Amino acid sequence: MSYQSVLRPGLFDGQVFIVTGGGSGIGRCTAHELASLGAKVALVGRKQEKVEAVKAEILEDGGVASAHVCDIREEDAVKATIKAIIAEHGGLHGLVNNAGGQFASPLTGINQKGWETVVRTNLTGGFLMAREAYTQALSKTGGAIVNIVADMWGGMPGMGHSGAARAGMVNFTQTAAYEWGCSGVRVNAVAPGWIASSGMDNYPATMKEWIRNLGNHIPRKAMGTEAEVSSAICFLLSPGAAFISGDTLRIDGAASQDSPIWPLPNAKNNEPYDGFHRSSTPKVLQDN
Repeated sequence: MSYQSVLRPGLFDGQVFIVTGGGSGIGRCTAHELASLGAKVALVGRKQEKVEAVKAEILEDGGVASAHVCDIREEDAVKATIKAIIAEHGGLHGLVNNAGGQFASPLTGINQKGWETVVRTNLTGGFLMAREAYTQALSKTGGAIVNIVADMWGGMPGMGHSGAARAGMVNFTQTAAYEWGCSGVRVNAVAPGWIASSGMDNYPATMKEWIRNLGNHIPRKAMGTEAEVSSAICFLLSPGAAFISGDTLRIDGAASQDSPIWPLPNAKNNEPYDGFHRSSTPKVLQDN
């Protein structure tokens, strides 16, 4: 089997893209789709075994990939990693700023270290990756950056540290799009809603029932797939999005428009799209 992308074959032939957090979830899926469309994919992550495993999958499928271990919160490490990627692949055409992480907690339960750790991962790390991708390569050749954020409009109760960081990344996206547009660089973001991804298995058992019930709050009565996010990311990286920059696209099946006075009827005519041939259901949903 191979990835069943909705985009045309060979779309990214000869191009090089970095995908941070490429060892799992949406990052892994996006890396596979980019590779299936002809791109050389540089997988960046903190755990060697995870990025190496995805690299092996892509190579097995006939694609081109490299694996790089980097803590995106560390400036010198980011500079060195992007330099190494450009040297290995002969250039750089785009960046998917997907790496992130958070833990569930009310604001009163978050100490300074926890707050700063999440902000450094979800905001500072993304900034460092984008800045270095721009200064080392994209400022000379043009290209595209897609930042992965979250649905933090209206607040993010239970994950205030992540919501603050993601809101900052949306503003950074807008600023970078304007400042870097003269170099032919487009910067956009996508805000995934409730996506059935491996990241769901990282939350504590106390959240299991809540996670299983999320699909009931989406009009189609089903969570999104990783491929439904990846296809939007790949489109924003493509020439078809040449006049789109500084925007954030919600990918949430209209769940963010939820209204307490409008009950959802039974869903119909809404089949999820999953072109990812290696996708798997998160364990927390397999038990349901």
